[in-house]
Amino acid sequence: MHIITFKIFRDLAELLSFSKTAQRQHLSQSAVSQQLARLEATFKSKLIDRKKRPFELTRAGELLYRASKDIIERYDKLTDELKGLQQTAANRVNIAAIFSIGLHSLPPYVKTFMTRYPHVNVHVEYLSSRQIYETVARGTADIGLVAVPKKDVALETYPFEEEPLVLTCSPEHRFHEKREIDIHQLHLEKFIAFEEGIPTRTLVDGILSHYNVIVRRVMEFDNIETVKRAVEINAGVSILPRTALEQELSNGTLRSLRLSNDNFTRPTGIIVRKGKVLSLPARYFIELLKKQRQPTSDTGPD
Repeated sequence: MHIITFKIFRDLAELLSFSKTAQRQHLSQSAVSQQLARLEATFKSKLIDRKKRPFELTRAGELLYRASKDIIERYDKLTDELKGLQQTAANRVNIAAIFSIGLHSLPPYVKTFMTRYPHVNVHVEYLSSRQIYETVARGTADIGLVAVPKKDVALETYPFEEEPLVLTCSPEHRFHEKREIDIHQLHLEKFIAFEEGIPTRTLVDGILSHYNVIVRRVMEFDNIETVKRAVEINAGVSILPRTALEQELSNGTLRSLRLSNDNFTRPTGIIVRKGKVLSLPARYFIELLKKQRQPTSDTGPD
């Protein structure tokens, strides 16, 4: 029994026409009739009722139709997965990430991945959250990395890292010598924010609103690198994920303070299109990311 036989019967059951089935499968009507006869002989059952016009499936025919669809779908999926396994070293894993994750959280995972697949190219594209969801949904990117992940019926979402949120200021700011600070001390403080619509902006706005803290937003940017540059020149303070501050804290161009009111964190997530057949390297990369590090509590003076 060949897959083509099941495809012929599937088309025959859906089109209810020998001529249309023959046309779709690039066969003669006689060949379609022969395949049907072969199936009826194999299963010792009548599969169509020829007395009706157009003909109808018998109960046995309906069972075989459902089974044929399932067999064909499984076969097609197996074929795609085998192609993925057979991809050569020229393949690459396409990742779409927001700036803060792509620049600061992702590199250790890429390093680990390269020890396993040294000849596979990891291509990282830095996009906005909205663009990442669209790119992954289209299948252009294999993996997406976003902050404050949202549910989407077309995507699978997995937790990544919980990033501690800290108050960030310039070494010239009056807060710079503090180890921690009460969030209420930010009331009417000059604040460097993300642009509206960016998930981290929504998260931080929610935290401030919960504590009835009003800040003066003097600048708004669409990426974390520009926010940090504005804080460095003492244009205002900001609340940022500490994982994105390592270099500036080490260089002494920024300070971080723990917010004493709670252990505030920014959730991040891995998104993958549902049903997308991924290569073996891409699946391995996802498993690496799913083994995320735990949030750190090191938020002392820097």
